[in-house]
Amino acid sequence: MIPWWGLAVLVLGVNFALWGSAGLARLAVGTRAGRPARAVAGRPPRARLTVKHVAVLIPAHNEAVVLGDSLAAIMALVPRRNVHVVSDGSTDDTVAIARRAGAKVIATRRNVGKAGALAEAIDRFGLIKRFRVVMLLDADTRVEPGYFEAGLAMFDDPDVVAVAGCVRTARDRALSVTGDLLVSHRQRIYAIGQRVLKFGQTWARTNATHIVPGFASMYRAEVLPKIEMNPPGLVIEDFNMTFEVYQKRLGKVGFTLGAVAVTQDPDNFGDYIRQTRRWAVGLWQTVRRHPPRANLFTAMLTMLLLELVTSSLLFLLLPLLLAVLFIPDVAGGAPGWPVFAQVYAVVTTHLRLSAVLFGILIPDLALTCVAAAAEREPRLLLFAPLYPFMRLVDAAIGLSAIPVAWLTRANGRWRSPARRAVAPPPHACAGEGSPAHR
Repeated sequence: MIPWWGLAVLVLGVNFALWGSAGLARLAVGTRAGRPARAVAGRPPRARLTVKHVAVLIPAHNEAVVLGDSLAAIMALVPRRNVHVVSDGSTDDTVAIARRAGAKVIATRRNVGKAGALAEAIDRFGLIKRFRVVMLLDADTRVEPGYFEAGLAMFDDPDVVAVAGCVRTARDRALSVTGDLLVSHRQRIYAIGQRVLKFGQTWARTNATHIVPGFASMYRAEVLPKIEMNPPGLVIEDFNMTFEVYQKRLGKVGFTLGAVAVTQDPDNFGDYIRQTRRWAVGLWQTVRRHPPRANLFTAMLTMLLLELVTSSLLFLLLPLLLAVLFIPDVAGGAPGWPVFAQVYAVVTTHLRLSAVLFGILIPDLALTCVAAAAEREPRLLLFAPLYPFMRLVDAAIGLSAIPVAWLTRANGRWRSPARRAVAPPPHACAGEGSPAHR
C-alpha cells in the first residue's frame, strides 16, 4: 500500500526539500548582496557596477503592442543610450516604436530566431567591448524600480557571471475567467519555484540552477564570447546559456528576490500550450546537447528530470486511478465485472482515496495557500480546485515534449503569445491626474 506521505514526496519532490533547506541556510548566513566587493588574487576589488555599465538588449519579433511600455519602464532606470533593440524579421511597427522611444535599433535581414538575433545584435552593436554587463530583456517585460540595485549587487561576488531576474506575472489587462486561471496558475508556479527552488539553487555555497530565464537576465560581458548562444537545433536559448555557464565552469549564477521584472503570461489555452511545449522541448533539447559530467550541476539536473518525469506520470495516471476507485460507489457490481475486477484489485491493493487526499490534494492546496500569502493575492485561492487539472495539462505537455526534443531539430524561429495592451491604471477619484498604485 502506498502511504500518503509517499505520494506527497512524489508531488512535492526531493528537490523541494533539498533546495528549500539550502534556501533556509542561505537566509541564515546572509546573501552576498550588499557586501563589499571581494579582492581577487591580491588585487583591489573593482568598483561596484552601476546602470551606466549595463547594456540593455531587447530582441523583438512583432512586439508593437507591448514594446513601448517596456522601453518606457527600462529607460526610466538606465540611460537611454544604453538601450538597444534588435527587430527579428518584424512586419509591424516594432522598429518605428523603438526609434521613437530613442533606443538604438537594428533589424535582421530575415527572421533568424531569438538566439540568432541576440548573437547578431551583440556583435553589430559591439556590446562586449562597450559595456561590462549585458542585460537580455524580453519585449513584453517591464523592469521594476530596484531591479538593478538588487541585481547588480550580486556581481560583487567575482564568481557570479550571470544574474537571473525574479519574474512576476502581469495583471494589467482585462482577463477572461480562463485567462485568470492560466495567469494565476503561472503566478503560483513563480511564487513557489523562485522562493524555494531558485533561491536555494543559487546559494553561493551550492550553486546549481537549470535556467537563467531570458525574460530579464544579466551576464558579465566578458563571459558572453565563451557561451555558444545560438547552436543549431535548439528552440530556445536560455536553457543552453545556463548549461554552458556550468558545464564550461565559467562561474556561478546569482539570484535575488529583489530584482523584479513583470512579464505577460499567456491568457488563452492555445498560447499557453504552445509556450509551455516550447519551454519543455527547449529543456530536453539542451539536455540532449550537453553530455552529463561529474559535477553538482549534473547531479541537480538528473534529480530534477527524474522527479519531473515521475510526478508527470503520476498526474497523468491520477484521473484513471480515481475513476477506478470511484466506480464501485456508483455501480455496486463493478468489482465483479470482467477485466475491471482485476484492475480494481490491483489499484486497491496499492492505493486508497485517503492517500490521494492527504498525499496529493491537501499538499497542493497548501502550496496554493503559501503562494497566496507570499504574493498577497487571495484571488489565487479561487482557482485552488483547478490547479491539479492544470498540473495534469503541464504533465501531458512535458512528457509529450521528450520524443519531440530527441527526434527533431528546431530553427529557433519564434512567435510570441498574443500580446495585450497594458490597461491604463484606475484613477483615485474623478478629476485626479495621478494613477493609483496597484
